[in-house]
Amino acid sequence: MSRKILVTSALPYANGAIHLGHLVEYIQTDIWVRFQKMAGNECWYVCADDTHGTPIMLRAEKEGITPEQLIERVHGEHSRDFAGFGVGFDNFYSTNSAETQECANDIYLKLRAGGLIDIRTIEQYYDPVKQLFLPDRFIKGECPKCHAKDQYGDNCEVCGAAYAPTDLIEPYSAVSGAKPELRKSEHYFFKLSDPRCEDFLRKYTSSGVLQNEAANKMQEWLGAPGENKLTDWDISRDAPYFGFEIPDAPGKYFYVWLDAPIGYMGSFKNLCSKNGLDFNEYFKPDSTTELYHFIGKDILYFHALFWPAELQHAGYRTPTKIFAHGFLTVDGAKMSKSRGTFITAQSYLDTGLNPEWLRYYYAAKLSASMEDIDLSLDDFVARVNADLVGKYVNIASRSAGFIAKRFNGQLAPATADLPAIKSIQEAAPRIAELYEAREFGKAMREVMALTDAANQYVDSVKPWELAKQEGRDQELHVACSNALNLFRLLTVLLKPILPVVAGKVEKFLNIAPLVWDDSQSLLAAGHGINAYEHLMTRVDPKLIEKLVEANKESLTAAPAAPTPQRHAEQQQHDAKAKTAAAETAAEAGSLCTIDDFMKVDLRIARIANAEHVEGADKLVRLTLDIGGDTTRNVFAGIKSAYDPAQLIGRLTVMVANLAPRKMKFGLSEGMVLAASDADGKTPGIFLLSPDSGAQPGMRVK
Repeated sequence: MSRKILVTSALPYANGAIHLGHLVEYIQTDIWVRFQKMAGNECWYVCADDTHGTPIMLRAEKEGITPEQLIERVHGEHSRDFAGFGVGFDNFYSTNSAETQECANDIYLKLRAGGLIDIRTIEQYYDPVKQLFLPDRFIKGECPKCHAKDQYGDNCEVCGAAYAPTDLIEPYSAVSGAKPELRKSEHYFFKLSDPRCEDFLRKYTSSGVLQNEAANKMQEWLGAPGENKLTDWDISRDAPYFGFEIPDAPGKYFYVWLDAPIGYMGSFKNLCSKNGLDFNEYFKPDSTTELYHFIGKDILYFHALFWPAELQHAGYRTPTKIFAHGFLTVDGAKMSKSRGTFITAQSYLDTGLNPEWLRYYYAAKLSASMEDIDLSLDDFVARVNADLVGKYVNIASRSAGFIAKRFNGQLAPATADLPAIKSIQEAAPRIAELYEAREFGKAMREVMALTDAANQYVDSVKPWELAKQEGRDQELHVACSNALNLFRLLTVLLKPILPVVAGKVEKFLNIAPLVWDDSQSLLAAGHGINAYEHLMTRVDPKLIEKLVEANKESLTAAPAAPTPQRHAEQQQHDAKAKTAAAETAAEAGSLCTIDDFMKVDLRIARIANAEHVEGADKLVRLTLDIGGDTTRNVFAGIKSAYDPAQLIGRLTVMVANLAPRKMKFGLSEGMVLAASDADGKTPGIFLLSPDSGAQPGMRVK
């Protein structure tokens, strides 16, 4: 029976560009939604730009335009970036809309009628020059704990201390530089500490709606039973402010975080009006539809406490599940403008990189947990080239030409009981469960294992050799037809991640858009295919270098212009330095820098399996476990020194970012490290072994 599902991603703020960190969430959500649609479910994916607040107002003022003009421009930029990465929203809207305002007013008035809105007088900092109350992040000063200068009004980026803006030493406005004044103002509060909210949230957050680690965090914030740690939430801001004015409260505006999640409702209401959907069917309290939010773990507090409490007490349904994900690091570190790893979506596309490379790489890393994921640029190149080009696309490219040239583009009957075909069909329901559970990394490991088996079939039948032999046309026809059926089945499993490639495959194979049930069927005998066109190129490492350079932002101040005398002295110094460097290099031989060394990704690996390679005099095939359920296939020239059976279970060291190499016996995806004497004085080959305690996947540095 088809499910009815509404899915949202967190709203991007209309004050900056989309970067690769943002895309983790949107790609994760899009993959899940595409799977649901392939499975035959009615699934709607909505989002919107988050458009209100002081930062929007101030940026527009700085640019000499209206806030409306700013958010319209940024909406176009965001829409372009999402479309570029295949993020298929059914509606990408704006929170600055009549629908969102209608829903915000409705929720507020219902909460007020229920006695959950309180009005209080508070003191806060005011900028006398700009004549506005300052949000915490627009107040700076000296940290009261470690005395670091120029710290924000809510926490110190040096020592990590959290505090109130009034605790800052020598505070100043980040907008005008003026010394802020403490002024009183009436503010509106949502009474989250009310026993009704507490009772509901204790049950709701422990009901399975959250991941375990998120649920545990909620219990910390709620406190032990009988200990209510919830505090009331300030939902108002004073004019001037870009946002919605609160009903019956002139000069008071909804705080941006009140109407941001309500923007989900506004975007869906807009979609309903365009598509003839029933909004109430999805948001009434007893709705049988499903509502899922994909968010970053940094905004759990808003989505798992404030948002469901608002919905519950305003008479709406609450989310079925809230899925939180971790942050993105690049090459093991926080994204950095100075290193060029704070990469914008547009720069990635402008550099000429295929967006589906990134979709696959993220999918291969993502799980249902809140753990951070790392974009290792070297591993990105190696994995995409090995998995997508060397394994997946390779199946079609080695078979399609023979069907077109020798058999008039028509397929032979598939061998339905072929083990490689049966394996994919049997695995498809299990992979569907992994997609549903957002365990994309596990799903991709299974798909790539199936792809390996498909390639082993092609390697075993060797169509390129059959084509050279008289009287073996029928075998060639069957072999290539089986290969293309395998390729089609694998495309079904990869379509949620690679929608553009899947579309090209559908055109090439002359088939209707693939759905999940197609994983159980085969193409009929006599089915005609179209001419094969190359589906995907390899990642050129030079493009990655170009991408990083394009995103570098120098943090070094330009030196002062030298005087003529200083210029001459500098030239002499530079010449001496170059001479000294050359002499040192000549004495020491060829040296590498620490940066050169760090380019080599050395990892601890456990030898999960080792076996002789038929027809090879020196090679042993190693299956290496490098942690996280990830394995690599490596051919090592150590047959003269080791019995494969004795290697299984042993720890060693491998080069994990070596470009995959296509060999006669298969694809080698790395290299193990071994010592030998070049002069032959100490005969033998000696595999490197780490001390006990090392674990697969640990980096050697």
